[in-house]
Amino acid sequence: MEDFFTPVSKAVIAHRELLPENTLGKKLVLHSQKNNFPDISSSKIVIFGVSESRKCENYLGKQPVFDSVRKSFYALYSGNWHLPVADIGDIQAGETVEDTYFVIKKIVSHFIKNQKIPILLGGSQDLVYAVYRGYDNFGKMINYVNIDSRFDLGNSENPISNKSFVGKMVVDKPFNLFNYSNIGYQTYFNNPDEIDLIEKLYFDAYRLGDVTPDISIVEPVLRDADIVSIDVSAIKNSEFSYIGNHSPNGFDGKEICAIARYAGISNKVSSFGIFEIPVPEKENSSSMLLAQMLWYFIEGVNFRMDDGDFQSEKDFTGYHVPLENEILVFKKSNKTQRWWIELPFIYDFNNKLKSLTLLPCTYQDYENACANEIPERWYKAKQKNEL
Repeated sequence: MEDFFTPVSKAVIAHRELLPENTLGKKLVLHSQKNNFPDISSSKIVIFGVSESRKCENYLGKQPVFDSVRKSFYALYSGNWHLPVADIGDIQAGETVEDTYFVIKKIVSHFIKNQKIPILLGGSQDLVYAVYRGYDNFGKMINYVNIDSRFDLGNSENPISNKSFVGKMVVDKPFNLFNYSNIGYQTYFNNPDEIDLIEKLYFDAYRLGDVTPDISIVEPVLRDADIVSIDVSAIKNSEFSYIGNHSPNGFDGKEICAIARYAGISNKVSSFGIFEIPVPEKENSSSMLLAQMLWYFIEGVNFRMDDGDFQSEKDFTGYHVPLENEILVFKKSNKTQRWWIELPFIYDFNNKLKSLTLLPCTYQDYENACANEIPERWYKAKQKNEL
């Protein structure tokens, strides 16, 4: 595995030496020398960059560099953290893009198997396809959450790109994708055919205008994710300015950091990435925002809480809500106060999910059910399970 990574640059190492004590740069396990890969056996979180953007539809021949993100991140102080973090450098672009995908798949699979959370700093977002394929050998259905102004479904019959990789995740074998959720889409950036397809596949999509008044509504979506990725173009231009990002609308810094923290707090999220990082990269407020997004995700991981035994009446309070043709079963953790709704397993039926499953939800979903309104996410998940 060590052969796949190049060390953090000398410029970043020199910057690290000048930082005050107790900054993250002083505490990280660091890959700083060639042929001297660090011992990361105790590291729960592993950061690395992927210098690959050749499948970007606007590729101009340059690969991303992550030095300024690292400098900004290293200069931050940790919170009350106990989980060790490693920065193991970068995966350089392979001879072909498929070579890069192969390495990412192998690395992600290795880290997940060893119960480490990989954080990817990436070029074009099609790299998420390789991350997804890293879960192939674990025999489970995967939920993917994409924070993006676009759906990235594209035409699955065409070669993969950063605008069509989700379509490849849907149609390529093995079929491991149970649910795709988009947070922050903007209608005018998306083909109406893609919007219709999202509905037909019972995927979840949350418009930017529906999310920003109360960012907490996305917490259950992220609580149910295995893979979370953020496309930096989802951030408004005034907050994250670079050539190519001309949109005045998007998430602001506070909102995108809150989303990153929700992803970290989720007990289920096992990989996280920030993609479409600008090329060439400059040291400015945009780099600091990326650093703070990393900081909030890692803080979230450090504050993960076990909700308890779902079958225990001591740990959970159950609520049965009878509707016309259904009895919805809600459960609330007495420890964390988080809510779930049961997604039933139907015996002698070709379910995608092979057992009874709890779908994260909100207290508002429970109140709506009491008012005879079926939660939309529950309905979509049930339909997908029975397709």
